[in-house]
Amino acid sequence: MKTRPWFDAQGIRKSFFAREVLKGVDVAVSEGEVLGLVGENGAGKSTLMNILGGVLFPDVGHMEIDGQEYVPQSPRDAVRRGISFIHQELNLFHNLSIAENLAVADLPRRGRGWLGIDRRKLRAEAVDALQAVGLHLSPDLRLDQLSAGEKQLVEIAKAIRRRSRLIIYDEPTTSLAEPEIRRLFAIMADLKARGFAQIFISHQLTHVLEQCDRVQVLRDGEPTGMGPAADYSEQELVRLMVGRSMDQVFPGRKERKTGEVTLQVSGLTEPGLLENISFEARSGEVLGIAGLMGAGRTELLRVLFGVDHCERGSISLHGHEVSQWPLRRRVQAGMAFLTEDRRAEGLAMDGSIFDNSAAVVLPEFARPVTGLLEQKRLGIAVQKLSRRVKLTESATPDSPVHNLSGGNQQKVVLAKWLLNNPSVMLLDEPTRGVDVGAKFEIYGLINELVEQGNTILMVSSELEELMGMCDRILVLHGGGIRGQFHRDKFEFEQILRTAFGQEATES
Repeated sequence: MKTRPWFDAQGIRKSFFAREVLKGVDVAVSEGEVLGLVGENGAGKSTLMNILGGVLFPDVGHMEIDGQEYVPQSPRDAVRRGISFIHQELNLFHNLSIAENLAVADLPRRGRGWLGIDRRKLRAEAVDALQAVGLHLSPDLRLDQLSAGEKQLVEIAKAIRRRSRLIIYDEPTTSLAEPEIRRLFAIMADLKARGFAQIFISHQLTHVLEQCDRVQVLRDGEPTGMGPAADYSEQELVRLMVGRSMDQVFPGRKERKTGEVTLQVSGLTEPGLLENISFEARSGEVLGIAGLMGAGRTELLRVLFGVDHCERGSISLHGHEVSQWPLRRRVQAGMAFLTEDRRAEGLAMDGSIFDNSAAVVLPEFARPVTGLLEQKRLGIAVQKLSRRVKLTESATPDSPVHNLSGGNQQKVVLAKWLLNNPSVMLLDEPTRGVDVGAKFEIYGLINELVEQGNTILMVSSELEELMGMCDRILVLHGGGIRGQFHRDKFEFEQILRTAFGQEATES
C-alpha cells in the first residue's frame, strides 16, 4: 500500500444559503483500502460524495488524485479521473442490454450514428468486465431480466470497464438478500486485492466493521471519529454518529398481551408468487415476515392491501371478508401499507410535508355540503402527527419532502397513515435506508402502536431487526410459509436455514 493516499481531500467546507453542511472535513483513501463512511442522514455524507464526484463545488478545501490537483467541473470529469459511484438507486437502463449499459456514455465507434457502433468490441469489452465481477451472463441480456444483485454487479463492472481506481458504494446492500450481499463483499475483497480504492457508505454498521479497513464518522458536517475499523464497536460508532450512547439497538418493550384476531388469512394463492398462505394476526402483536428476496414477502403485503390480485384465498379484517374489497375500502376499514419504495410509491416527492401527510384523509377533512377542505383543522392534525413521529424541527409543513433525509421521509409516510388511525399496519422494510437514530425512533413508534392495540405485520431483510421487534416470525420460501417462530424460540441460524428452504419448523 502506498504511503501517499490515492485520493486525498483536505478541509472541505460547503454551505447552502446560511447553513454550513460540511465544516472542514478531511477524507483520504489509498489503493487497496476500503474506507467506511458512516453518519446519520443529514450528517453530510451525500454532500461530501457529490463534491468528490464533481456534482457540487466546495466553498473551501483542496483535493488531489495520486498527488495531482483535482478540481472536477462535472461528474464526467470525475469519471475521467477514475472515480465511479455505485448508487443506492442504480443508474442503469432496464430496456437496454448489459453491454449497452456498461458503455452507454462511451460506446465504441467505427462510424457515425447508432449503426456506427462497434458491436463486436462492445460485446468483447462487456464480457471482460462481467468476468471481472464473476458474472457469467450473456452481454446481450436486457437489464430487466437480471436480479437486484446481478444489477449491482453490472454497476461495478461498468466502473471496471471505465478503468476507475476509486469506487464509492452508497448503501449497496439495502435491496439485496444475504447471498447477494456475500457475493458483493467477495467482489469488494477481490477489487481490494487488485489495488482498487473503495469507499463504503452504509447504515449497516456490522457490514462496515466487517468489510472496511478504516472508518470515518460524520455528525452534523463534522468528523467525530476516524481510525482502523478494528478499534471500533457498533456501540461506539452509534455514539459518535448521534452524540449519545444507545444502550441497546432496540428500545425497551413492555410485556405484551395479544388480543383478538384482527387479520385472518386463508389459502392465499397466486401461481408463481404465493402458495397457500394461511395465518392469523392479533391486536397488540408485531408479526414478522422473513425470507430471502423472491420468497413472496412484498407480494403477500401487496395482496393483503389490495394493490395486487390473488387467484384464490380469503382475507378477513375484524371478522369481515375483504378479499373483494377495493383498496380504498380497506383503508377506510383500518388497514395501512407502508411500501418498501417510499420514493416511487409512498410519497409525492415534489409535494410538501403537508400535502403528503394529508393524502389519505382528505375526504374526512372536507366540509359536508361544499366539499371545501378544512385547512386549519387539517393543519393542526398534521403538525400534531409531525411531532408524534419526531419529524426534524427544521422542517415546516410547506417543506418539500425531497429536501428531507431518508429517515424523515419515512416518518412522513408513517404520519400519512397514522392520521387515518389504522388498526392493522403492513410495514414493508420500514427502516430501509434509515440511519440508526431514526431507526430507534421508528422502532419506538412501532412499540407505542402495538401497546395501543394495533396489529403490525413487518417485512424486513434484516433478520436481527425482526428478532428485535417481533413477537412471532413467519418464514417464507418459494411463496409459501415454511416455518413459524415465537419470540422465546428465536434462533438466527434456524430461521435462516428455514428461509433457505432447508427445513420447515414450528416452534
